[in-house]
Amino acid sequence: MCPTVALSATVEKLRQEGNTYFNKGKFGAAIDKYTEAITLCPKVSVLYTNRALCHLKRNEWARVEEDSRNAIQLDSNCVKGHYTMGLALLQKQEYPEGVKELERALDLGRGADPNGYMVEEIWQELAKAKYMEWEQASSERAWELQKLKHACESALIEKHDAFQMEGFLDEAGTTHMQQLQALERVFEKAAEADTASEVPDYLCCRITLDIFRDPVITPSGVTYERSVILNHLEKVGEFDPITREPVEPSQLIPNFAIKEAVQAYLQENGWAYRTW
Repeated sequence: MCPTVALSATVEKLRQEGNTYFNKGKFGAAIDKYTEAITLCPKVSVLYTNRALCHLKRNEWARVEEDSRNAIQLDSNCVKGHYTMGLALLQKQEYPEGVKELERALDLGRGADPNGYMVEEIWQELAKAKYMEWEQASSERAWELQKLKHACESALIEKHDAFQMEGFLDEAGTTHMQQLQALERVFEKAAEADTASEVPDYLCCRITLDIFRDPVITPSGVTYERSVILNHLEKVGEFDPITREPVEPSQLIPNFAIKEAVQAYLQENGWAYRTW
């Protein structure tokens, strides 16, 4: 995910020792090893991303951000660097910047290894961030709608009271109820945009039934999630699971039309990012 750089025997040994400590959950010891390696070889991005992951495990977010920035400066295409940077920015509640970094990591990860574990991990974090953005905006919209509704109801009540004082009680009562009912319908309609519903079938993978992330189309004309169909071709067999027609990984073509439709749908329906 970051370019392979030839390391001296000493630096490689320190890196491997750091990896061993990390896998054992000894993050402080791993940090020490990576720091020694960085001191000897400060121009290798993977050493910074490895140390950033250790700091992440210890919730040391300022240090995660610092190491991530160093990694990205050394290699602008470092997937883990953009990923950990995105997570650090989200911790600071800098949502637009954090989402941007995660989207960059996702694009780079798909290019390097579409079926890799990092792509799924990055997507999950990105989806959570997007959902949190939507949830915050949705709460603000709901509050504004509630205030506006209350103001409209108050104005109608004030008008109704004025009619009563002028002796138009029967007519005013009927009109008042009709206006309140119409007002309720208007605000119910306005709230529908933030109400979860069913995602249209054409935006979902035929295998997982989840909304598409990276849709590809087979020669048979069926669209699948890239990682899912690649996994099928590798583990089950090189054929289309719906049509049973032969298909090879090289024959999969990105379905940009569906991808754009998904992006447009998510832009209007942020609740659909929730996949957990």
